[in-house]
Amino acid sequence: MKKLISTLTLGLSLIAMAQSQSYLADNHPDRVILNLTTDAAHSQAVNWRTNVIQGNGQVAQLRLENNSPEFADSVVRVYQAESKLFADRENNGSMYHSAQFEDLQPDRVYNYRVGKDGAWSEWFQFRTAAQNDSISFIYLGDAQNDLRSRWTRVYRKAIQTCPEADFILHAGDLINRSNSDNEWGEWFYAGTGINSSYPQLMVPGNHEYFRDEQKVLTLDPHWQQQFRLPENGVEGLKESNYYVDYGPLRIIALNTQMIMLDSTYRAAQAQWIEQILKNNTAKWTVVMCHHPVYSTAKSRDNYQFADLFKPLFEKYGVHLLLQGHDHTYARSVVPSSKEKKPVYIVSVAGPKMYQIDPQKEWIEKSAERMQLYQVIDIKGNILQYKAYTADGKLYDEFELKK
Repeated sequence: MKKLISTLTLGLSLIAMAQSQSYLADNHPDRVILNLTTDAAHSQAVNWRTNVIQGNGQVAQLRLENNSPEFADSVVRVYQAESKLFADRENNGSMYHSAQFEDLQPDRVYNYRVGKDGAWSEWFQFRTAAQNDSISFIYLGDAQNDLRSRWTRVYRKAIQTCPEADFILHAGDLINRSNSDNEWGEWFYAGTGINSSYPQLMVPGNHEYFRDEQKVLTLDPHWQQQFRLPENGVEGLKESNYYVDYGPLRIIALNTQMIMLDSTYRAAQAQWIEQILKNNTAKWTVVMCHHPVYSTAKSRDNYQFADLFKPLFEKYGVHLLLQGHDHTYARSVVPSSKEKKPVYIVSVAGPKMYQIDPQKEWIEKSAERMQLYQVIDIKGNILQYKAYTADGKLYDEFELKK
């Protein structure tokens, strides 16, 4: 009997070990992800991961899609990767690699793969930005918890609803525990085949931050290793505060964790965004951030953020505030075409849920205990917004006209 119990215990231990190591880096590339650059019509950034053994000599290969399987006969451009060793506490370390495709043609489909001889990824596709007034993109609130088991279906349903999305926005709290390589592994698992084909933009939330041994507020080191985001924001907030122009749209990403908890970075981002808005020639403007200007819950109002930034959003005519953090759905009143007020939106894609304070007068449409995703279409002078439930049913919509 003791032998049987010992065998069962060993078996369970091996299963637990296998589960805990399910996100170990391999010889072949994984966690392949595209990020938008500041010139999405002519360039694209890509990141990926391998184990340390296969880490040296990584490249990205690129070719124009010609609908032929004879890849060897087509012109392939080769980009040498920048590679960095990454030591994580859960999965024995790995190598992260990044490359940026340049001199691309607008509105063309490209094939690419990453790795090296004997250990290539599959060939992926992406389309460069078109130089016109039509855009479709997906916006997701907090994923955060139970990423593999309960967030995956929402992310994949969003792609089924908008298969021709130009890019995807994530409004912070992508994971729950900063520095958890396994949670990042779950996040990338949920985006299998999506992250490598649809360019991504993301901002960090409070759960991507931790206090180091000196109690300094620190962004999860995974962030800059596994993403390659624009670096045109405030000095010191590399790849967490930036802006991107995509056709007729300017997307502005704010790091609200540092706005809420650091007065220096709060003032610096306020000065930065005023310049970005003042010199903005885009037809449409969207601000993406984690903490909402207006909270949906009691005792969660973000005065440090709202008092300084809300007047700027209204002065310069920002159209949408795409936010997370409150784990509910809420939307403000849609302004008339003559008003400069943004539409303020809070949404949640993951399974963690909060309650809405019924006294919140700013809310016109709301939902509790509901996972959602949003699709935004821009065609010339019309912006259409639609929010969908996890089963793909339309829950909320509105239209803005210029």
